[in-house]
Amino acid sequence: MRKKKIIIPPPFVQMWTLSPTASFGSAVRAKGILLEIRAGLPLAIRKSLDVDGMTLILRMAEDCEDEFASTSSVITKALEGIENLPVIPREIQDILGISAGERHRWLKDGRLPSAGTRTVRLSGRARQITFHVFDPRVVEDLLDRGIVDEWREEDMAARAENRRQAAYRTKLTRSLRKAAHTPEKRGAPTDEAATELRGWGDFDVDGLLR
Repeated sequence: MRKKKIIIPPPFVQMWTLSPTASFGSAVRAKGILLEIRAGLPLAIRKSLDVDGMTLILRMAEDCEDEFASTSSVITKALEGIENLPVIPREIQDILGISAGERHRWLKDGRLPSAGTRTVRLSGRARQITFHVFDPRVVEDLLDRGIVDEWREEDMAARAENRRQAAYRTKLTRSLRKAAHTPEKRGAPTDEAATELRGWGDFDVDGLLR
């Protein structure tokens, strides 16, 4: 019978619960806050801080008492005003329940206002990427108003109108093309043409028109 593994928790543990205003109830946003806080910690102890649901957890071994105290202080300070941390693309997609395509489209047409851009270097690579970020209070307002459903209805109506216009243009083009290749019909004979009818002269000689 396999022996049950005994896990001894580290002696130093501290937790910080993220407020709904900071996390929006999004696990993706909570992970983003974790990475933001980790970035301000020494590389060797970054993994000591983790997230479980909406709670940040710092765990350190028994021989790290002084380091634990200083790290805890740094994290507490970093969390001050975390509600104002700009929302990045993957976070707003999770918070509002939208796709990347919708984010790009609504950002382009101005419905989703940008709060500026941010440039980061990809981990382990020389390449940098720049992306738009969003004001968390604007995101909160969009979420409270449930505006996403309205925007989707507007997009559906716009697509339907575009299809109607495209069908009309196609039909008009075909009609013009057909007209250009159809020979013109001869007009009805004029009075002058009627006098040229065969036998008309003989009819006149007989004096029947007098």
